[in-house]
Amino acid sequence: MSSEYNPPQDPLVILHQDHELLFVDKPSGLLSVPGKGAHLADCLIARVQAVFPEALLVHRLDRDTSGVMVFALSAHAQRHLGLQFEKRQTKKTYLARVFGRVEEREGTVDLPLIVDWPNRPKQHVDFENGKPAVTDWKVLRYEENATRMRLFPQTGRSHQLRVHMLELGHPILGDPFYATGEALNAPRLMLHAESLRLRHPDGGKGVTIKAKCPF
Repeated sequence: MSSEYNPPQDPLVILHQDHELLFVDKPSGLLSVPGKGAHLADCLIARVQAVFPEALLVHRLDRDTSGVMVFALSAHAQRHLGLQFEKRQTKKTYLARVFGRVEEREGTVDLPLIVDWPNRPKQHVDFENGKPAVTDWKVLRYEENATRMRLFPQTGRSHQLRVHMLELGHPILGDPFYATGEALNAPRLMLHAESLRLRHPDGGKGVTIKAKCPF
């Protein structure tokens, strides 16, 4: 990974900012948090903290996924949001382009996941030891040998959307971990965190922030 890590140098895109919360649009190819080693130090939280030194981590997106990420601007906000994520009170939607034609128009994948130790960070389905993982999905439209979908994860397991789409028989285009052959023919992982809904730490009002899909 070290030789390949060449993160985009786009300026920070701020989607919303107030006294407690900062929402940014993470580009594909940039780590959310630093990896091990100096060559993996450039990441979204480092770039955010260069402008907002008080920013605190709440959740993360995979390196190759783009879209909405929220940071807390106070310890109170970090605790408040942390509990919402833990109790699955946040609502996330993703856009994906997957390989092939998904015949059904909507459905749910309910398959427990666990890390595939010999091949980590890959995950795989394991009915005995896996943790519950549920994804609702809906077909938006058909493209040439691909399907554009909206995904609604009900749980937040690592690589959940990637593995669930693979298990449907339609890996996400450009997925370096799970796609093979023609499905790899994409300029990036075709997965984007489109919207995030949560309760504001100051007063509990619902807030929904969206990031325009770049593909």
